[in-house]
Amino acid sequence: MSTRFIHSADWQLGKPFARIDDVTKRTSVQKERLQVIQRLGAFAREHEAEFMLVAGDLFDSSSVDKATVAYACNAIGALGMPVIVIPGNHDHAGPGSIWQQPFFQRERASLAPNLRVLTASEPVELDSAVVFPCPLLRRAESADPTTWLRALNLPSDAFGGKPRIVLAHGTTQGFGSGADEEDDDAASVANLLNLSRLADDAFDYIALGDWHGTKQVGAKAWYAGTPEIDRFPKGESNNPGHCLAVVATRGGEPDVQVCRTARFEWHQFAFDFTDDAALERLYQEVESRVKKHWDENLLRLELSGSLGIEAAARLKEYLDSLEARLLRVQVVGNYVMAPTESEITALTQRVADPLIASVAGKLMVRLRGSAEEAATARVALRELHAACNQIGNQR
Repeated sequence: MSTRFIHSADWQLGKPFARIDDVTKRTSVQKERLQVIQRLGAFAREHEAEFMLVAGDLFDSSSVDKATVAYACNAIGALGMPVIVIPGNHDHAGPGSIWQQPFFQRERASLAPNLRVLTASEPVELDSAVVFPCPLLRRAESADPTTWLRALNLPSDAFGGKPRIVLAHGTTQGFGSGADEEDDDAASVANLLNLSRLADDAFDYIALGDWHGTKQVGAKAWYAGTPEIDRFPKGESNNPGHCLAVVATRGGEPDVQVCRTARFEWHQFAFDFTDDAALERLYQEVESRVKKHWDENLLRLELSGSLGIEAAARLKEYLDSLEARLLRVQVVGNYVMAPTESEITALTQRVADPLIASVAGKLMVRLRGSAEEAATARVALRELHAACNQIGNQR
């Protein structure tokens, strides 16, 4: 017997994205996490899924606003199929959880009667499958949430031979989401799932959440990843922005198809300024990634090397433009402004402006001072260079 379903996880609806300063852009990123539910529904219809599994963290916390709860319930209700959810570490089922709040319960009953939240570790039989949920009852569980599965001793024909699906949220062999820049706490080994202790033939698919990238971690075990990317990449193994279309068969290997669901792109790359001409190469690199879709991209630049005064000024103008165009720009690294020989000559050998030449010479000496003194001198040289150009243009 087989079943078809969509495996998703880590929607984290209501995530604040506090590092995006612009309110309009921050709202756009938050809204996209809700709109991706419609794209999940489209893949569910395309693959003739009978139900959808969300392996934890449907909400970012238990304090999300009522509008987010109402929108989520309305979007889930519109999917037209059973949506089976377990609590994760962000929306755990402990005291005061989102699942216990009267407003959520009313909205679910009114807008999403197809939404089922599993908070107990016990088998749940569906029309074409049996789900074995491993919900989190607190943010950090010290005990393995899958422990209860090892005590089961099910006969091969239990539940009429329906496929058996484990639904869990946590880290496998120390492999998990870790912390991102918006998290309050660091990565830990809590919520450790020891899948190696489950019998190979006991279950037909293991649907995991917590790691935000799509990844297979066992013959039958997959992380779906977050359906809409929510952070800058953490290495090549991180592949977020998908859901999984799964066909599970009792006693067989699952068929898993990776489906791209993300709209926004989070780019990250390093760039070294070897000379002033490299600035043009940076422009080309950025625009080859963004492809003119400015309002759908976020960018993290790791810059190094050095630029002349004029090139550094052009870079600042370009970064200002990127900040305005893109949803977010984060610049890290330690590139420095180093005047070119022609720029040094133009500033320090101004026969007609001996005062400017004297000031420029003193600033050049300070470039060799302490880090703080050099940084101040670079800013002053840039301003002095700009002022000299303005004077030259007026003459």
